[in-house]
Amino acid sequence: MRVSPIKFTLYLGTVLILALWFDASFAQKLVDPNSVAPEFRAAAEKRRAEQIKLSECNKKADQAKVLPRDRTPFVKQLFGK
Repeated sequence: MRVSPIKFTLYLGTVLILALWFDASFAQKLVDPNSVAPEFRAAAEKRRAEQIKLSECNKKADQAKVLPRDRTPFVKQLFGK
């Protein structure tokens, strides 16, 4: 049983589109302190500050052209943990 090249291309395209779509949907979103219950607002503000600081550290790693294998120690050093 042979699959036609057109069908194969459609299947491959569908798989690639779904892979890209799911990858973007699993990205971590910034916490919005105003959207959580008042008793958890302080923790949400703290988490948002950590997320922003981590994002800035990752941007610095990108600018410094750090290799993926060396990124974790580089970001840990900048982040201070």
